[in-house]
Amino acid sequence: MVYIVLADGFEEIEAVSPYDVLKRGGVDVKFAAVAGEVVTGSHGIRITAECGIDEVSDGELIVIPGGMRGVNNLLCSEKTLNAVRDYYSSERPVAAICAGPMVLTKAGVLGGKRAVCYPGLEDKMSGMMTQAENTVTDGLVTTSRAAGSAVDFGLRLLAILKGEREAERVRAEIHYGE
Repeated sequence: MVYIVLADGFEEIEAVSPYDVLKRGGVDVKFAAVAGEVVTGSHGIRITAECGIDEVSDGELIVIPGGMRGVNNLLCSEKTLNAVRDYYSSERPVAAICAGPMVLTKAGVLGGKRAVCYPGLEDKMSGMMTQAENTVTDGLVTTSRAAGSAVDFGLRLLAILKGEREAERVRAEIHYGE
């Protein structure tokens, strides 16, 4: 199971695109809400979460979307920070996109890693080694730059979980990058 953690103010494309790509690749995915069942994105789109943050302990990957207001809400959620720490310390992958790597930083898993974030937020990511790519994986940590790289991010996560062949199958199915 993959959990994409949502808080009010999340960036919709950064949550929905990876969710969709992973589903197309046969991965079980759930939106996990930090507070309440219905979560409102930064552009007013509402998503009904399938579970709460308390239920994310048994997954194989945890994903943090961006959206500055959503990230600020996640930064205040000890349950989210603890879940990220738990995944990482138990050698399960963690991933974040855009401003989301700020959560990885606060959880203590980004230091010394090659990573990317939304341009201009690098100074808020203590210890990360900034890269010039859209999506970067360093060990158990995958990060991606911004909304425009959300499909790349989803395909990378799919490759991590199901292999490059499945990621390429989904890429071709959606005619991405042609």
